[in-house]
Amino acid sequence: MDRKKNKTILVIVIAAIASTGGLLFGFDTGVISGALPFLKQSWGGMSSGQQELITAAVLIGAVLGAFSAGRITDIIGRKKVIIITSLIFAAGSILTGLAPNVTFLIVSRIILGIAIGISSFTVPLYISEISPTKIRGALVSSFQLMITIGILVSYFSDLAFADEANPYSWRWMFYVGVFPAIILFVGMIFLPETPRFLIGKGREKEGMKVLKRIEDKERVETAFNEIKMEIEKDRKSVGYAELFKKTWRIPLLIAVGIMFVQQFVGINTVIYYAPTIFIIAGFGGAKAAITATVSVGVVNVLSTVVSMSVIDRIGRRKLYFIGLIGMAVALSALGTFFLLKDNLGDSLKWVTVGTVLVYIFFFAISLGPLGWLIISEVFPTRVRGVGMSIGALSNWFFNAIVAYTFLKLAWLFTAPGMEIVNNNAAIPDPNPAGAFFVYSGVAILGLIWGLRYIPETKGVSLEKIEEHWRAGKKPNELKQ
Repeated sequence: MDRKKNKTILVIVIAAIASTGGLLFGFDTGVISGALPFLKQSWGGMSSGQQELITAAVLIGAVLGAFSAGRITDIIGRKKVIIITSLIFAAGSILTGLAPNVTFLIVSRIILGIAIGISSFTVPLYISEISPTKIRGALVSSFQLMITIGILVSYFSDLAFADEANPYSWRWMFYVGVFPAIILFVGMIFLPETPRFLIGKGREKEGMKVLKRIEDKERVETAFNEIKMEIEKDRKSVGYAELFKKTWRIPLLIAVGIMFVQQFVGINTVIYYAPTIFIIAGFGGAKAAITATVSVGVVNVLSTVVSMSVIDRIGRRKLYFIGLIGMAVALSALGTFFLLKDNLGDSLKWVTVGTVLVYIFFFAISLGPLGWLIISEVFPTRVRGVGMSIGALSNWFFNAIVAYTFLKLAWLFTAPGMEIVNNNAAIPDPNPAGAFFVYSGVAILGLIWGLRYIPETKGVSLEKIEEHWRAGKKPNELKQ
């Protein structure tokens, strides 16, 4: 019993260290929210287009990272790729803090984005392959937890360095990202490679050694044989074209589809633009808006902890539907509140914060962890690397579109007279009501799509999931 407990603790420690990649992911995507108001001041004001480009630059890099890293991960291993990624994170954090102009900052954030794109599929892949089946869901979800913690850390960092008297206070907001990058680099050096990768490369003794460290004694031989059989079955090397064969079309559709829904419900408009949204709602000054944004980060983290505690009990499908229903309602409410801005007056800022927190709660217990968890489960060993790469690529592609179009979408649906002017600003802000209604519509479409395509992978081995696709069965028929 003690030996089992020790193995569980070891796997949790391994997952926690690897998930620092998620913390960096969250930090480097969230930090821009507090930095943006100060960037506007330090460089003499910026257009909506420039703000969106600076915000989306990291996502452009993430697309490049996700696209290029799938094959590399399958060739040199999950562990080495994560170590290299930690160095890119550190370099990107330093460069963004040093940026002398908008162009330099955009290029630096693209570099950071490359690291984010690589880690967005390599870290869940690593954790998925190093985890015993019975706790795989919770451990892979630790990646999402660390993303939310990283976002929260970025909000606290922004708040700590925010100085209304110093428009260049954004520099230290970016520099802080170096520290978790160092932790990830040092920690990964001491972690093992995954048994699936090792066995797939013919290093069976090493793979068995890792399995003995992480699996229950009675499961070691079974796990080894299952992995070996699947690898033998899928011995031929594959490229992206393999994913479009009939057998893997459904898991590919699931991976791309769930990432589409995850992003187009507008989650990252809140993560990237929360202070901007709160300023539009009536908060006076950047620091007050950043302070309100910290509550978003706190709820995000706590809700993700809730999700981790129930995801292997309630199951993937139920959480998916619960989350989307809650988000659809919250987004519709946000749109309605901004339409009624004149009636609500000063109370608009408080109902906006409250409704955003409800929205964040439902996202964090569902689509937040489920997107990354499900794409780590639906692909077989043969195509898991390239499959998760496509899933991550889709995530960042959709993410970039949402980030680059939020203010444009808000302006598109802002009728004359509906603009919002706060604090005697020379340039009015758009009314985001229309954008929130669009995101609510996507949540409703996601519910309809999910009825057919979201599988229940709770407690199902990766090998059994592969057998399900090979048999040509429907996603909603998958069960223990």
